[in-house]
Amino acid sequence: MAGKLRAREIMTGGVRCIGAHESLQDAAKMMRDLEVGALPICGDNNKLMGMITDRDIVITCCAEGVDPATVQAGSLGGELHWIDADADANEVLQTMENHHIKRLPVIDVAGGHRLVGMITEQNLAKNLSDRQIAEFATRVYATA
Repeated sequence: MAGKLRAREIMTGGVRCIGAHESLQDAAKMMRDLEVGALPICGDNNKLMGMITDRDIVITCCAEGVDPATVQAGSLGGELHWIDADADANEVLQTMENHHIKRLPVIDVAGGHRLVGMITEQNLAKNLSDRQIAEFATRVYATA
């Protein structure tokens, strides 16, 4: 089943970015309003430059006593992984499993290298077989 689907068929479209120069407080409010736990970070050129999660905000900012209104979202971008919108579902799974990630930005490389969506565990659960989901969970959540 996975080999027949493309990333663009699995993803959720209409993803919104937090600007790199916006604050973590702004990111937290956007996450609340959108009911999501992660946001892509986009630079001044509207190109994807990172991802930020609610956990990032709590661990690197709030737990350290830093005011989230004083920290720019772009400072927490971290290592970035993404997938081409035309990649097949097996490539999606392999990327997420290899990097132990639960959210994967989807980029339309042929269409100007723009962010077009996000693939989450929920997307996988809706589109893949029980066996594929079980293998994904084992690989992503396995401890070293």
